[in-house]
Amino acid sequence: MNVLISFLGTTLDSCGKGNVRWEKWRPSVSLVMQEDLHFDQYYLIYQPSFVELKNRIAADIKTCSPDTEVIETEIFFKNAWDFEEVYEKLYDFSRQQDFASQDHNYYIHITTGTHVAQICLFLLNESHHLPGLLIQTQPDSRDKAKGAYDLIDLDLSRYDRLAERFAEERKHDLAFLKSGIATRNPHFNEIIETIEKVALHSDEPVLLTGPTGAGKSQLAKRIYELKKLNQQLRGNFVDVNCATLRGDQAMSTLFGHKKGAFTGSLADRPGLLKAADGGILFLDEIGELGSDEQAMLLRALEEKTFFPLGADTEEKSSFQLICGTNRDLEQEVAAGQFRADLLARINLWNFELPGLADRREDIEPNLEYELNRFTRKNGKHITFNKEAKQRFLEYALSPETRWRGNFRDLNAMIIRMATFASGGRITDDIVAAEIRRIRQKEERGTEHGIGSGIDLTVLLGTDMETKYDLFDLMQLREVIRICRTSKNMADAGKKLFAVTRQSKKSNNDSDRLSKYLARFGLDFQKIRKA
Repeated sequence: MNVLISFLGTTLDSCGKGNVRWEKWRPSVSLVMQEDLHFDQYYLIYQPSFVELKNRIAADIKTCSPDTEVIETEIFFKNAWDFEEVYEKLYDFSRQQDFASQDHNYYIHITTGTHVAQICLFLLNESHHLPGLLIQTQPDSRDKAKGAYDLIDLDLSRYDRLAERFAEERKHDLAFLKSGIATRNPHFNEIIETIEKVALHSDEPVLLTGPTGAGKSQLAKRIYELKKLNQQLRGNFVDVNCATLRGDQAMSTLFGHKKGAFTGSLADRPGLLKAADGGILFLDEIGELGSDEQAMLLRALEEKTFFPLGADTEEKSSFQLICGTNRDLEQEVAAGQFRADLLARINLWNFELPGLADRREDIEPNLEYELNRFTRKNGKHITFNKEAKQRFLEYALSPETRWRGNFRDLNAMIIRMATFASGGRITDDIVAAEIRRIRQKEERGTEHGIGSGIDLTVLLGTDMETKYDLFDLMQLREVIRICRTSKNMADAGKKLFAVTRQSKKSNNDSDRLSKYLARFGLDFQKIRKA
């Protein structure tokens, strides 16, 4: 059975009442005049104000095709140009009917009706709420009354070239997110493919996790630039390192303040949430954010409003949030250092970026990227000679090379070697000297100072000295040593709290140890595995 769904053409179908109408092209009637296409059922959708025209067209359809059942379908639109209303009522129509595409052949006529109605029919067909083929009619000089028609199947192979164009655009977007670097690591490429879909189809918060130097900040900026290219944003990219925010400064920096809100506030300050309105706010190291700031951030995310310090009225800001952290926020929640409700809100899209040591096959393409970046910045073209590149890759790909600072370490090495390449070529001697420098630094760090005996950079990152006091790091190193030499967490807790546990009625050494480690974003298993 062939079933047609069509709007009454209030302009095109209205060609007079006399016999002259049979000499003119009327799209609703022309459909049943086609010799090679017959309809068993004809859903004729009309508005109540056009009943007279509907009756005439329905009668003419029966004249041309007596065995076609005309199903007169009244749908009232207050405003036929209101997209929301038209789509809603056509959607309801599609759900009320029993359109079984496997049993019948359906045709959706998109020539009549308002442009809004035609678009809505197209969308409902594409989503399979109205199944079948689209049919488009037009006048034909060879037969003015009958005209001609075209069938449009959104699944036809003739549209493959359009699909190919979309695929090429997607490849471009993926390369854009990777800064044009032809990365080879399958896991990383899979992450980027997912991020590309999320970036273009969602404005919900994104959480980027992974070790320091894994590229979270750069990826956040590329997400912003990709959305900007696709005209999905009107605002700015605002980058904030939460590790640098403390006390009133944190509140003022993020949420702004009014003049006189605290000592030294001599003028109003809008704050970075306001600066990110219509754009993206990237909060790097969000695990460092204080509890008060976390609470205000959660409200700003959910209600798009917040109070600057000292303000009586709310400010509004609508932004997409991207967060970065090298901490285990679940552990932070367990230790009472991070709000569970905020984590639930920002954890909808969570992507863990692997460190450089887990992406060694990407070192070579990143090598070229770093050299090109040095060239753009300094105006000096630098390359490796063959022997030097081979020596560097042997060092870079060796399992003994830890890459604790990840891409920051790689970038620093390239800058140093390129700086010494006076003739524009990084030689074997330059590479050998750089490798010696790195190894000597690692040996010094093991012999004395921070990292003596226990390499904290593996757990805390190379920037740990900017985050923690030497006293805390020295204490933590001994705690880690005890944990690694104990059979389990309870055993480690007994050793560490041997004195104070004697004065307590009940002991929970494991809980005390867990909370202490959580201050550094660590847990017992992570320490044992590192």
